[in-house]
Amino acid sequence: MNPSLPTTYFDTLYERSPDPWSFETSPYEQAKYTATLSALPRPRYARALEIGCSIGVLTERLASRCDELIAMEPAAIALGRARQRCRGLSQIAFLEGSAPATWPTGTFDLILLSEVVYYLDPTDVSRLAARVTDSLRPGAHVELVHWVRETDYPLSGDDAAELFIAATAGTLAPITQQRTEDYRLDLLVVA
Repeated sequence: MNPSLPTTYFDTLYERSPDPWSFETSPYEQAKYTATLSALPRPRYARALEIGCSIGVLTERLASRCDELIAMEPAAIALGRARQRCRGLSQIAFLEGSAPATWPTGTFDLILLSEVVYYLDPTDVSRLAARVTDSLRPGAHVELVHWVRETDYPLSGDDAAELFIAATAGTLAPITQQRTEDYRLDLLVVA
């Protein structure tokens, strides 16, 4: 099993390209972001956490549904672009760091893990699951979205989602599971 990807992996990607996954221009990404936000059952969340905000494209859209949003990203270059993109949105606080090692204080009623869990090895998925479950408010939602086609990451999208769901089974229960040929979306709620 491959180890979790280091921060340098992401630093190198953003040094080579300002938008390595075409978040700003890809119709696939835009449709996935719409599905991600549409799956959220509440119109508004008091305090949300987005792990792996990248350059802030989804962050900007998610912010309209949050009173407070912490957007975390390990790559400094990407985080700088996210800050610039969202500079007029005062409800967003940015945090440089890589989960599960870095974690903000406090509790959340939404944690979004979009395209991030498969960068971790199984041990770090367990650590992430513990961080998440320790940070949830009653009735909170956790949303997972992962590419399901072939990758060179430590885990497949399906393995990442299934490991996370199994590791949080005592605290979280799936309420929505959607699948396209490209990605899966799992919405969990505090049981």
